[in-house]
Amino acid sequence: QPILSLLRFDEKLYSRQLYVMGHEAQRRMMASRALLVGLSGLGAEVAKNCILAGISSITLCDPSEVTSYDLGANFYLSESDLGKANRAAICRDKLAELNQYVNVDVAKDVATLGEESEEDVLGLLDGMSVVVITIPLPTALLHAINDKCRVVGASFIYSLTTGVFGQIFCDFGAEFIVSDKDGENPATSQVESVIPANPAVVKVLEDQGRHGLETGDCVTFSRVRGLDGALGDSSKQYEVKATGPFTFELVGLDLSGCSEPATQGYITQVKQPVTMSFRTYKECLEDPGELMMSDFAKFDRPQLLHLAYRAMAAYAEKNSMQYPNPGDAAAAGEVLDIAKSIDEDKLLENDSEKAARIIKHLASGSRSVLSPMCANLGGIVGQEVLKACSGKFSPIKGFFFFDADECLPDELLPSAEVAVSGKSRYDSQIAVFGKEMQAKLLDLNYFIVGAGAIGCEMLKNWALMGVGCGEKGHIHITDMDRIEKSNLSRQFLFRNSDINEFKSTTAAQAAQWMNPSMKITPYQEKVGGNTEHIFGDDFYDKIDGVCTALDNVEARLYVDQRCLFYRLPMLESGTLGTKGNTQVVVPHLTENYGATRDPPEKSIPVCTLKVS
Repeated sequence: QPILSLLRFDEKLYSRQLYVMGHEAQRRMMASRALLVGLSGLGAEVAKNCILAGISSITLCDPSEVTSYDLGANFYLSESDLGKANRAAICRDKLAELNQYVNVDVAKDVATLGEESEEDVLGLLDGMSVVVITIPLPTALLHAINDKCRVVGASFIYSLTTGVFGQIFCDFGAEFIVSDKDGENPATSQVESVIPANPAVVKVLEDQGRHGLETGDCVTFSRVRGLDGALGDSSKQYEVKATGPFTFELVGLDLSGCSEPATQGYITQVKQPVTMSFRTYKECLEDPGELMMSDFAKFDRPQLLHLAYRAMAAYAEKNSMQYPNPGDAAAAGEVLDIAKSIDEDKLLENDSEKAARIIKHLASGSRSVLSPMCANLGGIVGQEVLKACSGKFSPIKGFFFFDADECLPDELLPSAEVAVSGKSRYDSQIAVFGKEMQAKLLDLNYFIVGAGAIGCEMLKNWALMGVGCGEKGHIHITDMDRIEKSNLSRQFLFRNSDINEFKSTTAAQAAQWMNPSMKITPYQEKVGGNTEHIFGDDFYDKIDGVCTALDNVEARLYVDQRCLFYRLPMLESGTLGTKGNTQVVVPHLTENYGATRDPPEKSIPVCTLKVS
């Protein structure tokens, strides 16, 4: 009954999400309960995403004290919270404000998150749909939680961010049913020919685009001409074996006896539920199997990071669950030695210098909690939670690793350069990039065009990073739109009380609340030819770059040309449902946004649309 009333009264709140998830998946999600262990930066991101999406309830568990590292990514912690116990309790009220329909509570009677509290932690799992862990825990406790999840039927997710490196592990049980593996509309194509063979071979019209089918998919045919009527039953389903982008076979269908091929007809994919079988964390630690790629330019990186994280876990368990201090070369060397001792696949023998560099950098920056990494991994983990609760979209199977080591120098920075004060909100960034780089970030001048979902996330990241927060730094943000109720489910800087206010002004105020040092000027102007008296030569001469958070191509093309003219870098990104893209444009060095255009969308022929 509460779910039905929620849908009736708040279709507008979840309108964009319903378009992607569908009503049935949304209902399942809103009947689900989550347990979140860990409220540092990554945990805050996961909690925020799950609450905005509208799960039924989320229980927060983290009795740990707030450290300066947490301030680098947890947007609900400040310097005044340093040293206070129970990060979960401190963040609870602010997280609850994000969605009045989600019950947010804090786990009681869990004093620590060590093996001595195993019974207390396991007691929290009863009745949960999904359990998410976002901080390092003893391996034995992780195994116990994973095993209990299997018993109670809860999905298990374990994720960490350590500097510019991160991992996600998912175990959704022995038999997890995915109702819709990709969320796309059923693929449709037109028949060019069906060759009467054993098995039958289908070729689609190439000018209508690829068939979009995978081996194992099922299809139906309609209005097929030829083949002696063998494909005349439009309700009958056929299994597909994909043989190319425009061809596929019909598994087990022998049409070799037909007198003529088919030369016309229509193909429609039939969506089928898929059952996935997962392995436990313990099993995948020993043998990770095939690992998902996050960057195809680093084909051997997932295996190396799997080894590195195993070594980090072993080091932590020998040092009271503490990772190495920033710049501690001896501790980084110890982690490398542990990795060598468990390197059964000899990953460190070939190209050992590059591999050793990765492991040492991971160890040196492992205490760091970086806002961009938490935003990235938190978005992915949040999506995995929605998959676990709704049964829609294919989840990550086993381990997933991500890194941005391109940001790092070849050698570890001197210990004095990465030494942290224990009191600064920028300690996490100093621990990885050093004090000199942090000073440059503070004095940056940037222009954000758009204060919607991406604009809000970018402002939040910059406030935590300190962009525009120095003596010479400044942020400019413009958006001519006002806040609507449908914005609240994904633009987390806004609240119900902000409806009808300007997005840019409200977002700027929220960012300054997170970091009072941020200097920011909001505008309510469209960026275009009509406003070049505002955003003209004098304006662009004073900024270091532009970040676009726009919702249309025309505006992107205009800003792209401005950035080319003024030789400014442009950070471009966009989303469409569960899909997203990013592009970094550096004038005269990389391809600019307007240099290429997307191919036209596949559409139904007008004649077909009229006939049907």
